[in-house]
Amino acid sequence: MNIWELIVAFILGLVEGLTEFAPVSSTGHMIIVDDLLLHSKQLFTEPVANTFKVVIQLGSILAVVIVFKDRFINLLGLEKGVSIADSKGRLSLPKVIAGLIPAGVTGILFEDYIDEHLFSVETVIIGLVVGAFLLIIADRFQPKILKTEDVDQISYKQAFGVGLFQCLGLWPGFSRSGSTIAGGVLLGMSHRAASDFTFIMAVPIMLGASGISLLKNWQYFTIDALPFFTVGFISAFVFALIFIRFFLKLINKIKLMPFAIYRIILAGVIYFIFL
Repeated sequence: MNIWELIVAFILGLVEGLTEFAPVSSTGHMIIVDDLLLHSKQLFTEPVANTFKVVIQLGSILAVVIVFKDRFINLLGLEKGVSIADSKGRLSLPKVIAGLIPAGVTGILFEDYIDEHLFSVETVIIGLVVGAFLLIIADRFQPKILKTEDVDQISYKQAFGVGLFQCLGLWPGFSRSGSTIAGGVLLGMSHRAASDFTFIMAVPIMLGASGISLLKNWQYFTIDALPFFTVGFISAFVFALIFIRFFLKLINKIKLMPFAIYRIILAGVIYFIFL
């Protein structure tokens, strides 16, 4: 293991941590940073490089669990000294499940189609631009009177509606976070409430997808690749932890327009570089 391989792992972990939960598409950033600049597939093999990207996602997931640890303890009924009655009025596990169902079913039904037809530079550019317009629409047409200021006030209808918007995130470049936050805003949620719900839903979705992928690729966890995986995991965890806390403090103030503009610029950069 040479120093350059560790630098590549650190940079890719940084990109993953800063973009996985931002409404800007981590896929688009990986295309630019890895496929154009770093070429992680040439350091080992393509299966190892793809497995690495799953491992660093687990680092991002761990960051969400840390930030929302009290929320997850409550959702799972593990909070000591708190009865069911005391938990009423807080976000419940059935509401989270209601938000997970649409994308879960859609992902299972169309997984092969998505893998075969939607993972290309062209489709990522389309996802970035169309997703940017969704963010703009969300800011422009957010209801003036919000139904939900806090994540605990989310209704089943809103949870399921956000889940439907989450299906758009299956399109590479669209951004799962972007589609769900924008959807929540259009359904009468504050930007912070929509963001909280988005990050909470991300944990079971990403754990499921990452777990399945790791089981399929377990043989690539070799001694030679272990430092590469470890540095990437830690880097993704640290930068995701920093980003999530920073993002949640600012999202009600900055809203989604800056991210929409950035996405359009990113799409232009990818277009001129690759096409």
